[in-house]
Amino acid sequence: MQKKQLWGYMLSLSNHMWADESTRPTLWYEDVPYSHEIDIDEITWDETVKALAERKYNFVLIDVGDGIKYESHSEISAPNAWEKDFLKKKLSEMRALGLEPIPKLNFSACHDTWLKEYRRMISTPTYYRVCADLIREVCEVFDAPRIFHLGCDEENAEMQKGYECITVRGEELWWHDLFFLFSECEKHGARPWVWSDYAWRHEEVFLQKMPRSVLQSSWLYLPFKEYLADSLQHKRIEIFEALDQKGYDQILTGSLYNNLRNMHQNVAFGRDRLTAGGLLGYMAAPWVSTASKNRYTLLDNAERLLEARKRFYPETL
Repeated sequence: MQKKQLWGYMLSLSNHMWADESTRPTLWYEDVPYSHEIDIDEITWDETVKALAERKYNFVLIDVGDGIKYESHSEISAPNAWEKDFLKKKLSEMRALGLEPIPKLNFSACHDTWLKEYRRMISTPTYYRVCADLIREVCEVFDAPRIFHLGCDEENAEMQKGYECITVRGEELWWHDLFFLFSECEKHGARPWVWSDYAWRHEEVFLQKMPRSVLQSSWLYLPFKEYLADSLQHKRIEIFEALDQKGYDQILTGSLYNNLRNMHQNVAFGRDRLTAGGLLGYMAAPWVSTASKNRYTLLDNAERLLEARKRFYPETL
């Protein structure tokens, strides 16, 4: 892992991670019914990528899901998924602008609608084979990425209460599958990266079992004062510091999802409270599809993290 400071942005190719076919439309799911097609607009994609380059970001995390036409498992791909060669072209354009593309496939049972029928086969030999095939194929499309985000967040019953089928792996099975996914990434030279929220409820076992080689992203989206005032929510801030003290590398993640000051608060907290050695950088996650209707949300998230960078890390610009 390079030690240059990372400034990143999460861009969605597929939006089939946030609900399943039966989930009722809500604000979180953009008030639209589930569609088998991905919600993607090439013009909005290109505009966002250009804006990121202009604002001196240096990596883009791409939520791939069912957004490409897989050769190994074509039955997964959305009807309007991008051809692999087309995505490769888009990734080359990113690199030419100084942006490193990093792939993400979320294997959380809460965010795997994109896996289609295989999400109901979780932890079976078929499931493991499909996961391995997809990681291999995505690594090929991304030209041997040095990092691979596996998601693995929010796998609990509460987060799936609106789903047709609730799936939660028990502790030992969750760790077994996680280590399998880590191994598959490492086979292709990619460092595994995960969301760290499992530690909010299982701190001791998380810090005991999670390899230091795995990149971490805990995340806070509400105003920090709300986390400080609530003992349960405060655990999220404690995990930032616990990961830091235990020697994990972190990329702090913020969003304008429900708080316009969140990006500034994340960056200020990281600068003031975490060691420079383990804090690799920051990322903005807009949590909307890359579609024209979300243009201003996408650009606003990019701008807010830039503003925080100007204030707290002007020397990096």
